[in-house]
Amino acid sequence: MDRLLHTPDGVRDTLNDECQKKQSLERELHKVLVSFGYRDLETPTFEFFDVFGREVGTTPTQELYKFFDREGNTLVLRPDFTPSIARAASKYFREEDKAVRLCYQGNTFINSSNYQGHLKETTQMGAELLGDESPEADAELIAMSVELLKKAGLQEFQVSVGHVGFFKSLMKEAGFSEEDEQKLRSLITMKNFFGVEEFLESFSLKEELKKALITLPEMFGSSEILERAEQLTDNQEALEAVHRLKEIYELLKIYGVEKYISFDFGMLNKYQYYTGVIFRGYTYGTGDAVVKGGRYDHLLARFGKPSPSIGFAVMVDQLLSALGRQKISVPVEQGPTLLLYEKKDRTSAMLEANHLRQQGCSVVLMEQKDTMEAYEAYGKRNGFYAVRKFHESDSLAM
Repeated sequence: MDRLLHTPDGVRDTLNDECQKKQSLERELHKVLVSFGYRDLETPTFEFFDVFGREVGTTPTQELYKFFDREGNTLVLRPDFTPSIARAASKYFREEDKAVRLCYQGNTFINSSNYQGHLKETTQMGAELLGDESPEADAELIAMSVELLKKAGLQEFQVSVGHVGFFKSLMKEAGFSEEDEQKLRSLITMKNFFGVEEFLESFSLKEELKKALITLPEMFGSSEILERAEQLTDNQEALEAVHRLKEIYELLKIYGVEKYISFDFGMLNKYQYYTGVIFRGYTYGTGDAVVKGGRYDHLLARFGKPSPSIGFAVMVDQLLSALGRQKISVPVEQGPTLLLYEKKDRTSAMLEANHLRQQGCSVVLMEQKDTMEAYEAYGKRNGFYAVRKFHESDSLAM
């Protein structure tokens, strides 16, 4: 019986007030996406395995929900929207030589035992700007993520910006193997200062390079950290990454969102398809980022359309949780009115209810078979705006 009533670990039901708040939040966020000129795209909940395969650099294979169709094809529940958007854009916009702006919303599915207490099915909303490699595109997406968090009602939050090119150029200079790079990446991501230093002791590196790598976990803060990063290395590719961030910051000041921006050179995304600027939005009341995004200039080429691109996703469930813990209300539509009638008034009550619905009112119609107190308690449990008794001579004022 438990399996009939309960959900598996990592998934849950959303109902009543919580469901209303979630839908209301999604509507408000969507208005921001549309205001920037982004157009909706829906992709399938499941795709062929190759869309999310290891070569793409997305979710690890062991964390995918996989199954087979009748023909024996391996299918995967979508773990990440970006490869799906890249596939669809490469198919439908193959001949487009100008920028394409797309937005989406839906659920993703990740089967990870590491996410104790985390949902394995989560709702995301996001935007992808395809075919634009400019710093203006980077700034647009970062600024839009700030506007989304403001629209949600947050006042205290930060969007932390980094650049994977800085780390990758140092890795290239060090000549690390893929395995060693992953170990160091993990240590830096966890801000494990001593772990990084201990790990590097076993390598013969130039002192300047070793110092730069050891310093990475603490390279976060305000825009002043950009100047410090320039002094940390003479690696030209790394310096180009810093210069890109400085240019983006100047553009973000034009947008007027610079007070929400910080920088983090130790921020490294687990998705390997990111190539340039990356960013995450943080606020208190949640253990993870509420926005995740970055530039992926080579991903669309895998699907046959070379196109520099950048995008981000809002973690709707995390954001809703943060709003609740910060006591920030999410406006919801007024609940329905429960209209009770006696059997003799059924026809008139039905006509009145239909008339009110045509005027845009929400009405639940029920024959009264219990006390008004019982129906008022029922209405309170189910989020009704009001409970009223219909009389033949009355018209409902709503």
